[in-house]
Amino acid sequence: MSHKITLSTRDNQQFEFSCTEQQNVQDAAEAASLYPPFGCKSGGCGACLGTCTTGDYHLESYSTDVLSAEAAAQGDILLCRTIPKTDLQINLPYDAESIPHSIIKPRDAEIISIDKIAERTLKVVLQLQDDPELGLGFEFEPGQFVELEIPDLDLMRAYSLANTTNWEGRLEFLIRLQPNGKFSEFLQKTAVGQHVLVHAPSGAFVINKQSANPRCFIAGGTGLSPFLSMLKRTAEWAEDHPTHLFLGVNNEAEILCQAELTDLQQSLPQLTVEICVWKPEDNWQGFIGTPVDAFQAYLAKNGADNDVYLCGPPILVEASTDVALAAGVHKDHIYSERFVSA
Repeated sequence: MSHKITLSTRDNQQFEFSCTEQQNVQDAAEAASLYPPFGCKSGGCGACLGTCTTGDYHLESYSTDVLSAEAAAQGDILLCRTIPKTDLQINLPYDAESIPHSIIKPRDAEIISIDKIAERTLKVVLQLQDDPELGLGFEFEPGQFVELEIPDLDLMRAYSLANTTNWEGRLEFLIRLQPNGKFSEFLQKTAVGQHVLVHAPSGAFVINKQSANPRCFIAGGTGLSPFLSMLKRTAEWAEDHPTHLFLGVNNEAEILCQAELTDLQQSLPQLTVEICVWKPEDNWQGFIGTPVDAFQAYLAKNGADNDVYLCGPPILVEASTDVALAAGVHKDHIYSERFVSA
């Protein structure tokens, strides 16, 4: 049996298509030439999150790190794990422009630099190879991610981009080295000149352009990546906006991208940066504690009228979400991107 699926985006656009009881909603959308943001397609990344407001469905297995039991009980779903039993109405937390009608093929890229920029943290820069149809350009929205693939090793991982759209084919990533992480092991063994495949940009962790609220960015370690992209785009377009960045690390050796953040503050006078060190040395002069602690203090002083963007491990996202909701931030003004070890 086939059911009608209606996707409603944040900017009140609607997309309709059919889905059988042998398909998940993500696959059915793609069969209709609609590509809502996706990642792993196995319920492990949360990129295809939505909220079902009408209808009955079955959720196939998924990670509770990206969709809690409480959220699922309130109607939150993952498109890639949702099998309809009836017609469904699904709200999506992003604008219609985040749903392309086609998807570009993977692009060949060369690693041109691998630099250690903090404890267990690398900055990896790729150079796209010239494409007969697309040239060197690579368009994406700040906050999106791409999957990097090493075909010979049957290895693929998703990473947020740390720079902005450009026509030179340069892609920048901040990557945390994870114990026993397969991609981490690859990066530690490989060298400049290695080629990788870069899949099409995806993800809906992007700025809500319709909101004039001040923005709070809460980042855990390399969760800074999408925020760097967002802030660089804001600076490029001279769109200074009240923004408060809370960057959390375990110790001073893990602090990253200080020079870039200082440069951004020069370009964006309304940007404040709070580096939060959980276990600092005795001579640390900055904030002591987690970014969640600093964020909570900020809300207590400045009120709840903020758009809150969260990127980091699930525990940081969950704790920050709880703090925001407790302070009165509306759930529709909380946007998150969780990452897992790779």
